[in-house]
Amino acid sequence: MKVLVIHGPNLNMLGKREPEIYGTFSLNEVNKKMTALASELKIKLSIMQSNSEAGIIGKIQEMDYDALIINPAAYTHTSIAIRDAISATGKPVIEVHISNIHKREEFRRKSYIAEVATGQISGFGADSYLLALRAAKNIRSR
Repeated sequence: MKVLVIHGPNLNMLGKREPEIYGTFSLNEVNKKMTALASELKIKLSIMQSNSEAGIIGKIQEMDYDALIINPAAYTHTSIAIRDAISATGKPVIEVHISNIHKREEFRRKSYIAEVATGQISGFGADSYLLALRAAKNIRSR
């Protein structure tokens, strides 16, 4: 099984940016934890981070994966283009957020991605990604 993980804009700043909301862990630490769990679950993992909407859409459209885990970050609330790219794939998609977007500012509570995702995991810090990886494995084994 192949799982693509996409980290959206500003996630490369984890550990430096608003630690009271996003924690003090780095994106590299998240990726290491995911890679270790993927090995345990026998999942081939491909991970990318992009601050570019076009870069994210291009990677989604490559479709060289069985399931997608995506933290679209700020694009969650603004990008119909990413939503449409996800919808076009027909693949299982898990939307991930480090913070609970439903407890944050009003504008962060609307997700264009949730409407086309298989499910959404938010509010568990870095563990949101690990929960998503386990969910991706279970989706494919049904």
